[in-house]
Amino acid sequence: MSTSDFVLQGGHVRLELLSHGHVDGLVKASAGDAELYRWSAVPQGLDAVTKYVETALEWKAAGTAVPFAVIRVADGVVIGSTRFFDIERWAWPEGHERFGRGAPDACEIGYTWYAREAIRTAANTEAKTLMLTHAFEEWKVLRVCLHTDVRNERSRAAMERIGCRFEGILRAHRMATDFTARDSARYSIVAAEWPEVKERLAGLMR
Repeated sequence: MSTSDFVLQGGHVRLELLSHGHVDGLVKASAGDAELYRWSAVPQGLDAVTKYVETALEWKAAGTAVPFAVIRVADGVVIGSTRFFDIERWAWPEGHERFGRGAPDACEIGYTWYAREAIRTAANTEAKTLMLTHAFEEWKVLRVCLHTDVRNERSRAAMERIGCRFEGILRAHRMATDFTARDSARYSIVAAEWPEVKERLAGLMR
């Protein structure tokens, strides 16, 4: 999976491959009201953001994630971060039409957070549109998953709004931000559903 010159360009936001050059911008983006990030693991402060970026780059080097900084096109300001992760490549048998693909077969979108001023703007909808379009139309994945803390009503509503299908609750799935065993609400979009979801996203952007 090549990640060279990996930029997803939209009208409102641009997704650039995460780098150490984004650290200062991310520190500014996450500064402020910690309650805003009650259910999301958002790094705050220089040390936490630096470690966050370094971990994301380790995952990228291992081929399991593609992390981005989200840049506001209007002024070039870093307004958040998101990533593809849990990237899966399935062991297709020789002769199968998907055998030997370099691209992923499935992935998750997550580690998504935004500065306060970017919430309830077009930023998240456009970023999700860019990422889902790339996943389904360039990588030709079969499934994209999204998870959130079962208590995160805002995140769950946002997933349902764009047409993600609720699959169920994964109990004690991950560590929560309050250091408990988090129950996760699992959502997904499969390739057959992408045209409908794409149209729904276009309507939301309009």
